[in-house]
Amino acid sequence: MIEIGKKVLKVEAKAVKDLIDRVDEQFEKAVEFIYECKGKVVITGIGKSGLIAQKIAATFTSTGTPAVFIHPAEAVHGDLGMILDDDIVIAISYSGETKEIITLLEFIKRIGVKLIALTGNRNSKLAKYSDIVLDVSVEQEACPIGLIPTSSTTAALAMGDALAIAVMQKKGFGREDFVFVHPRGQIGKKLLKVKHLMHTGDEVPVVSVKTPMRDTVQEMTRKKLGVTCVVDENKKLVGIITDGDLRRLLIKYGSFMDKTAGECMKLNPITIDKEELATEALNIMEEKKITSLIIKNKNGEVEGIIHLHDLWRTEMF
Repeated sequence: MIEIGKKVLKVEAKAVKDLIDRVDEQFEKAVEFIYECKGKVVITGIGKSGLIAQKIAATFTSTGTPAVFIHPAEAVHGDLGMILDDDIVIAISYSGETKEIITLLEFIKRIGVKLIALTGNRNSKLAKYSDIVLDVSVEQEACPIGLIPTSSTTAALAMGDALAIAVMQKKGFGREDFVFVHPRGQIGKKLLKVKHLMHTGDEVPVVSVKTPMRDTVQEMTRKKLGVTCVVDENKKLVGIITDGDLRRLLIKYGSFMDKTAGECMKLNPITIDKEELATEALNIMEEKKITSLIIKNKNGEVEGIIHLHDLWRTEMF
């Protein structure tokens, strides 16, 4: 059984490796067509090719290119209305003669949308009707009888992924875009930046170095973050006071209400840039055993604050 498993993986790996030399001008043209598409990418296929088409559509959509799957059998019973003249169609059929897809070709040509074929037969009817043909033929299927789509569907999937990622990079689709379309996904959550979670404006506890400690404690209590930032006369961050500091001050002085924030603060608090990943904020908090990080701008002014609870609420950890 181990040898059978290894053989399947070797056959499918070779099928994907063989595609590399076929990534040529036709592939580049396909990327350009999709990049310039003003509508959506409509991907169709039936059977196992249909399942591959659904996955490719999902990959396009999650990487910044709107895409939908259309079942070719359902298409001729009304779903053809999903295809508009500013769309582009990708049809997946290893034989290139799948009758349900061939039935769609006349309609696709009539409305004038571009057609990209992923097929193993460059001489097929689908290939002849298509504007671009991407060869996803394989030497053999991985099954012992050579009939069950295995290597062929893997090759089609890999070529679809290559298209989607190439278009993604051409569009400049980056981390922030990914977070925008994956607000609840685990991957998207881990790409959240500090600026997406930090408290700003009136939510941020701030006092001056001359603020009496009585007022400082009130500010900390009111803002409910367990800390306050301390700024100088130019509004620049100079220190921090935490709940833990208050306990230590009580032990040291018995009473500290006659002091100012400047006399009680810790100098040079740990800060983080708002463009850093939230995961980096968590790493710093864990390493330094603290619960809050201050965000300051390039002028040294307080821009926000992020608390450990803000990270926990995302459920990313």
